[in-house]
Amino acid sequence: MTDPGQLPSGVSVPRPHLGEPLALDLLNTRWIDAQGPRDLLTDITGLRQWLAENTLTGEASETMLHAVVIAREAILRTVRGESADELNGVLEHGRIRRTLTPDGPVAEPDVRQAEWLPAWLAADNLLDLLTATPDRIKQCAHPNCVLWFHDTSKNGARRWHSMATCGNRAKATRHYAKKTHPDE
Repeated sequence: MTDPGQLPSGVSVPRPHLGEPLALDLLNTRWIDAQGPRDLLTDITGLRQWLAENTLTGEASETMLHAVVIAREAILRTVRGESADELNGVLEHGRIRRTLTPDGPVAEPDVRQAEWLPAWLAADNLLDLLTATPDRIKQCAHPNCVLWFHDTSKNGARRWHSMATCGNRAKATRHYAKKTHPDE
């Protein structure tokens, strides 16, 4: 029997929320569904899925999986305002190398160990988000949701990772409460 938080080995599982910037998509490799908490990054198969979903290249390995999980925890601590030390530790594995080519200036990641490239890219992406719109990095407001999103709404007031799921559940809960307790 598989641990409820672990996905079956070798099985590609659809995640509930894709399309966020890389750093937030990495956070969203953990979610909660009807079976309970889930974690895509428990094995190489899950890592391969995450790499493919984000068009990242590289040979998936235990070392890369370890690096990506470290980056996920570092990003989570940073967005929660707990500590940036772990994020800086991930960023120490690489840098941006600028060169001038016949086509113009180029800025490329230069990572000491190839296995750290996806982790480093996610950490670097968080720096870009924090530079541009730190107040738009949000966790879904639904109390039973652990997903993160980059709020691209015009007024920055988005509350849920998805109106179709968590937003509607919140509305249904409020509606039910009004029906069952009309005096409140």
